[in-house]
Amino acid sequence: MGHGILLSGADNIDFMVHGIFQYSFFGHPVWITTTHVSVLIVLLILIGFAIAANRAMAKASEEPTGFQNVVELIVEKLDGMVDGTMGKGAPSYYNYIGTIFIFILFSNISGLLGLRPPTADYGVTLPLGVLTFILIHFCEFRYNKLGDIWKDKCSPLPPWLPIWLPINIISDVAVPISLSLRLFANVLSGTVMMALIYGLLGWIATAWPAALHVYFDLFSGAIQTYVFCMLTMTYISNSRNDN
Repeated sequence: MGHGILLSGADNIDFMVHGIFQYSFFGHPVWITTTHVSVLIVLLILIGFAIAANRAMAKASEEPTGFQNVVELIVEKLDGMVDGTMGKGAPSYYNYIGTIFIFILFSNISGLLGLRPPTADYGVTLPLGVLTFILIHFCEFRYNKLGDIWKDKCSPLPPWLPIWLPINIISDVAVPISLSLRLFANVLSGTVMMALIYGLLGWIATAWPAALHVYFDLFSGAIQTYVFCMLTMTYISNSRNDN
């Protein structure tokens, strides 16, 4: 049951995740889907860019030009975003925030290349939310005493009256779910809208939907990337009690 990987103006296009081929893993059937292929393409492009950037910086000059200038600009802007949100704790998270920002952004805008955005699959956005969740609580236990954590989980009541403890725990567990669902739903909605436009209009949808691609893939994709990373930085800062 093979299906196309690309989203384009062709006939019979849809917005579903499809299996491309199946193989057996310890007796269990496993599908390679359009999402796997899209993620692989995105990763190969980003790895290629990283290798080129590494070589460019190895031969860096005092006055950056060309590709070196682009690389330095990207790093400077991403680090500045983290500095502006996380303050003194920012340097420890440059790499993590920069990595997820670039991956999510390129995944969101990959529709411009004809791919089905990987972030339109909850199987991609949920692990991103879980990674952030793990990092949040790693920082919480690293930078706070157990007594302070207990007080925080029991607030706004005194620590000897933990009535709010279950509610606060549920609130913590909801963080990765809300982060992943927000990103997934917004990207999927754009994917659905473009698929419906191409499916309903057929050959009429030749050039003018490009403006909608700019909004759904580029503008909205950049906004959702920024929101995900901004919330991640805010949660981590709060867990460290940097504010």
